[in-house]
Amino acid sequence: MAEKSAKRLRIEASLAEDPGDTFLRYGLAMLCLSEGDTDEGRTRLKALIVDVPDEVPAYQQLGQSFMTSGDDDEAKSWFQQGIARAKAKGDWHAAGEMEGFLSQIG
Repeated sequence: MAEKSAKRLRIEASLAEDPGDTFLRYGLAMLCLSEGDTDEGRTRLKALIVDVPDEVPAYQQLGQSFMTSGDDDEAKSWFQQGIARAKAKGDWHAAGEMEGFLSQIG
């Protein structure tokens, strides 16, 4: 794996000070994904969902990550979980977006 970016090191340092910061945790997961560290990004999103099950964007990003890599079954599972959580929260916009992704998979 390539050297970690300065931005990633800064976020990791901030998280060391406040490990429960949901915004930083999500941001670090997304940065990992965008930098090509897919496994780490997915691991961080899954851990975030365990700790903060109402973090609906994490489900969507996991679903999209698996969709991109061609793992349709895993993508479907995350989208379905995310849709259920979004609807339970009344987040109809997020539910609709994930339903759209789900329909693309078939």
